[in-house]
Amino acid sequence: MRERKNEKGRLSADEIEKMVQEAEEFKAEDEANKARIEAKNSLENYTFTLAEADKKAIESKIDAAVSWLDDHPNAEKEEYEQKQKELPIFSKMAGNAPAGGMPGGMPGGMPTGGMPTNEGSGAKEDDGPHIEEVD
Repeated sequence: MRERKNEKGRLSADEIEKMVQEAEEFKAEDEANKARIEAKNSLENYTFTLAEADKKAIESKIDAAVSWLDDHPNAEKEEYEQKQKELPIFSKMAGNAPAGGMPGGMPGGMPTGGMPTNEGSGAKEDDGPHIEEVD
């Protein structure tokens, strides 16, 4: 009786060895690509998480300021100025806003004139951005 080997469609030992060598050659490149993609994904996740955290912190500050305004309609000038300083992101935006307000005027007939600034209020101008840690 004869043995028959069906090797049709199978890889030879040389072909297997060549494939193993190629895999080893590309291993470093594959690892670098994997590390790059993981770093990108990490940055994306961090960015969106940070953006959501910032949004919640800002909304919380706005709600607190509006509530304080409702509770203190006749506060002293200094108190209003202090509360405005507690919202540094808005103060910074107001400082960068154009003096004339929105181009073409405000919608709905609202008065123009831009956002209020600290000019003439005796408040000192910031030397740089104010960063507040939020838990």
